[in-house]
Amino acid sequence: MNRRQMLRIAGGGFIAAATVSSLTGCDSSLPPEAIAAWNPPADSLDIRRWVLSHALLAPHAHNLQSWLVDLDTPDTIVLRMDMSRLLPETDPLSRQLVISQGTFIEVLDLAARQRGYRTEVAMFPEGEYSAQAPDTRPTARIRLVRDAQVQPDPLFAQVFRRHTHKGVYETRTPDAAALQAVRDSVKGLPVTLGLVTRGEEAAMARHAQIAMDAWRTELVTPRTLLESYHVLRIGPKEIAQHRDGISLNSPMVRALNALGLFDRTKASAPDSSEIKGQLERFNAAIASTPAYFWLSTERNDRITQLLAGRAYVRAQLAATAQGLSMHPLSQALQEYPEQKPHYQAVHQLLGAAERGHTVQMWTRLGHAPAIGPAPRRGLEAHLVKGDRSS
Repeated sequence: MNRRQMLRIAGGGFIAAATVSSLTGCDSSLPPEAIAAWNPPADSLDIRRWVLSHALLAPHAHNLQSWLVDLDTPDTIVLRMDMSRLLPETDPLSRQLVISQGTFIEVLDLAARQRGYRTEVAMFPEGEYSAQAPDTRPTARIRLVRDAQVQPDPLFAQVFRRHTHKGVYETRTPDAAALQAVRDSVKGLPVTLGLVTRGEEAAMARHAQIAMDAWRTELVTPRTLLESYHVLRIGPKEIAQHRDGISLNSPMVRALNALGLFDRTKASAPDSSEIKGQLERFNAAIASTPAYFWLSTERNDRITQLLAGRAYVRAQLAATAQGLSMHPLSQALQEYPEQKPHYQAVHQLLGAAERGHTVQMWTRLGHAPAIGPAPRRGLEAHLVKGDRSS
């Protein structure tokens, strides 16, 4: 908040002061309806709805939940990209959104296995998207088949416990057994997994610097900052209404928003208190990071991106089982011009550039305090219109 804004609040007298006082006394927890989807679904549901109720808990870029589902064919789920939920500025090629389709498919498969069903997954059954943009063709056609030979996957137990912790981590380094469990979780998928921990100080410092530089670039690039502002949900009413995006429910942010001091239609100036505050919080989180994790792939076609998503959520679930948290550092991997130096730097650091690989995911990894779930839109919001009453 700058000096002029402070004077504006002071000029508002007792009314403004009363507004701030009342809001700062409010509960900052999320409204129950926004996180109702995290309650386990009833076993009596149609099997497709049951598995979908788990799949929609998968991680998704910007928490946009760009999953659209067609249930017209019995025993079959057709998954498409919701074309109204894209990130054209920060994810111009929709690579991260395709990865997020892959996380959905993997959690769906884990849920199906839990009920004794095999999933037959046809990826891009009507052809892959172009390298430049998604379209309305399916990302996957998934058939559920009863199969007595199917074994449950232990990772299913972590589906309701998996959350993305973006704050400060504990100082202790993950132990060797925990890191091996994460490595083992992606075996059989076409990804190369990398890990670096404290003790490799030069590498850790380079990871941290690239992450901080890339985050600052996103914050000071007006169109990318505004893309995040457009999916900010401030306060219980907005959070409950949208149940997606980036939720802010702290009393101070709610107070500023109520007083008209947080204009989401304009990008904050690079030297504003909002930007400085975000940088300070992010840099503090980075400084606490005891390990970094990444996944790279030899190819970068759309099928590989889907499979990278399946690998990523498996790794995050395995980390959760070990008491660890993951926080994706997506900025340096984004393919818009201002990020190019950081994109090149992280690919060089991780050895991907020399192998011609693409880094698909790069995250912080460590122990962190427990946090609650992020909002979810619920199953009905993801079904095409004709399926909502079935």
